[in-house]
Amino acid sequence: MDANYQFEAGNDASGAGVMVHERLSRDVAMKEERLPFTVSIVRNEEKLAKAVSIRHSAYGRHLPVLAETLKEPEINDLEPGAVVLLAESKLDGSPMGTMRIQTNEFKKLAVEDSLELPAYLRNASMAEATRLGVSLGRVGRLVKTVLFKAFYQYCVEADIEWMVIAGRAPLDKQYESLLFHDVVPGGGFIPLRHAANLPHRVLAFEVETAQERWANANHPLFDFMVRTHHPDIDFCTGRSDHSHASVLPVDFGRKAAIRA
Repeated sequence: MDANYQFEAGNDASGAGVMVHERLSRDVAMKEERLPFTVSIVRNEEKLAKAVSIRHSAYGRHLPVLAETLKEPEINDLEPGAVVLLAESKLDGSPMGTMRIQTNEFKKLAVEDSLELPAYLRNASMAEATRLGVSLGRVGRLVKTVLFKAFYQYCVEADIEWMVIAGRAPLDKQYESLLFHDVVPGGGFIPLRHAANLPHRVLAFEVETAQERWANANHPLFDFMVRTHHPDIDFCTGRSDHSHASVLPVDFGRKAAIRA
């Protein structure tokens, strides 16, 4: 894959850019690109176990103490308003990455247990990405980029106004390069309860203006995010109907083993 598809790609704001309507992707010619893995919403306990496995492995490389608490599904994985994304290898079905998306439709975001968000966010529809974990190496960087695109695509389809994410240093710079901005003035780091009280920088991203801002900044991921169709990102997989409701949270009941 092109190196510009790595999540770490920076943005070049030096160009004049082009004013682009938010729905540009509907009007321009889209190219199709296949990936060596699929990304779908977890809809059963087997897939959830795969997501938990790669989550635990990824956190174990950098945060082994926190990883010890992530050996089983979390309560938040099954709560209303939450979905878990899973990237799986096409070759052997092994898990390659995961991310949990929680909206504020039914309850506050997890990050709100640690800080009060400004009114413009509290009064809007939001989705927070947590528990991001990917495999090692170059393919892991691609998986991370695709999971971010899936997060964005999910928010577009679910009519979410703001994406919220928290990052430790230096990972926070990756989100800044994608044109996220600080929720806390000055970009300070705040201990987060749902992240073992480790300091994180909390950032937000307006979904409606995303395409215009990426285009105006000549962002290297603009084509990847907007002008490339990735059929391997499929929120309908596992459903008998392929309706808009495919992005809605999944109800597992309460059969999965959960560690409180």
